[in-house]
Amino acid sequence: MNKSVFLGALAAAALVSGMAAATTLDDVKARGELICGSNTGLTGFGAPDANGEYQGFDASLCKAIAAAIFGDASKVKFVPTTGETRFTALASGEVDLLVRNSTWTFSRDNDLKFDFVAVNYYDGQGFMVKKDLGVSSAKELDGATVCIQTGTTTELNLADFFKSNNITYTPVTVADDSEAQRQYVAGACDAYTTDASGLAASRATLADAENHIILPEIISKEPLGPVVRHGDNQWGDIVRWVYFSLLIAEEKGITKANIGEIVATAEADASYDPEVKRLLGVGEEDMGKMMGLDALWARNAIAANGNYGEIFEANIGASTPIGLARGLNALWTQGGLQYAPPVR
Repeated sequence: MNKSVFLGALAAAALVSGMAAATTLDDVKARGELICGSNTGLTGFGAPDANGEYQGFDASLCKAIAAAIFGDASKVKFVPTTGETRFTALASGEVDLLVRNSTWTFSRDNDLKFDFVAVNYYDGQGFMVKKDLGVSSAKELDGATVCIQTGTTTELNLADFFKSNNITYTPVTVADDSEAQRQYVAGACDAYTTDASGLAASRATLADAENHIILPEIISKEPLGPVVRHGDNQWGDIVRWVYFSLLIAEEKGITKANIGEIVATAEADASYDPEVKRLLGVGEEDMGKMMGLDALWARNAIAANGNYGEIFEANIGASTPIGLARGLNALWTQGGLQYAPPVR
């Protein structure tokens, strides 16, 4: 190869390398907003309100990520996705991440080339039936028709459960939670199965919620969490640590209401909790620059909707119509599984 051809090849390689170096964070910043793949509408987790604005437990994480990047929680666009369309939307770049009740599994992690960067809700699959069906256990559903979303782990778990218990069922396939609820209420199926949190969310919207029961069996592990594409570690780190910042805030007693007071105290007190200082960008240690963000990334994320516990209780907690207990989603200090690595 002559020298000019060699140099030309190097230039082309450098150009390709430069193009490949563009990150999701670069794209988000250039666009001026985060695009979050969301549920088509699951009350309490992610659904448009009367003004068409997405609200809920999952939606709040998207807003916290936008706040960490832009200092503005409103700079997020929600794109509704179904069980079948969500992963295509992420793989194609239509959305920057998914935060919509998606279960971390081996094949999704490896075969689909995605990274589940955290578990924001530990769940399990259950069944809901009308009281007048007269059953008290999922094992009594032999011969039942069951509403089930296609393209989900629940579809596979359902088949496994019935096969292992030597009973039969007829699936009634649906595209999303809203259609499943409509079909179930209309009597097209005897039972509706999905994650137990989704059943509680659906039941809360029914006019006769007291006439529907969630059966006691939990037939699977469903670790739900935010999903990003393989290959962009910086972006995965940002999503992961924004989530962890919300957990650490709860553990440290930092809330949406008191964060300003805590910052002022930390700035005035040299002996104040060093981890809180690092988290909130107080002092000389700028943790944000390690991820391409500014020093106030976590402070802005927490201020958007509060800490993890506040977000949980406001959207799906015991005092809401959905009425979910923290259970496995309590902090590790309270007997749950939610645990964040240290900021240091």
